[in-house]
Amino acid sequence: MIRTRVKICGITRIEDARSAVDSGTDAVGLVFYPDSPRYVSPEQGRRIAAEVAPFVSVVGLFVNASPASIREVLDQVPLALLQFHGQESNAECKRFGLPFIKSVAMKPGVDLPGQVQAYPDAAGLLLDAWQPLAHGGGGEPFDWDRVPRRLSLPVILAGGLAPENVATAIRRVRPYAVDVSSGVESSKGIKSADRISAFMKGVSACGTDNSR
Repeated sequence: MIRTRVKICGITRIEDARSAVDSGTDAVGLVFYPDSPRYVSPEQGRRIAAEVAPFVSVVGLFVNASPASIREVLDQVPLALLQFHGQESNAECKRFGLPFIKSVAMKPGVDLPGQVQAYPDAAGLLLDAWQPLAHGGGGEPFDWDRVPRRLSLPVILAGGLAPENVATAIRRVRPYAVDVSSGVESSKGIKSADRISAFMKGVSACGTDNSR
């Protein structure tokens, strides 16, 4: 039995990274996708990462980025984990020598066991709501009952999570981890320390029995 891990994604400010760490998050996510309202430059990412306490992972999110642009980030930002949200193949994801997770949009008919087979080197699958015009959930949940009880890769649940529903989501899905961005914001890209704290309390309320 293990506790549910938490990643606060879309951090754009040092003070928000500190709020996330102080609340007990396991990871903070930096978005290196220029079309995102939560985009940070490599230099911004470097400054934020420098303020993240030891034993908290810094995760870099990319969407169909070129290898050169990813290496530019890696040269400046001490990322512990890569997160891919585009059409990257398993080989493209693992070429950088770091652990990675692959986002899967939960569109109708998605084959999750097939995704596990397609990404055998992934550290986990991040399940997000399907938004045809975006690379992320857009703050909307999907039907959690669509997640199989058993997958051979750890499940990170994302998409529409917030302090108001995270406990219910964890009890329904029993994921390895949850990932939240807009659900703990006061405006796009600006996190709310109060909502982060409330989210963490919702996670803690579920205890430690999250085995799938």
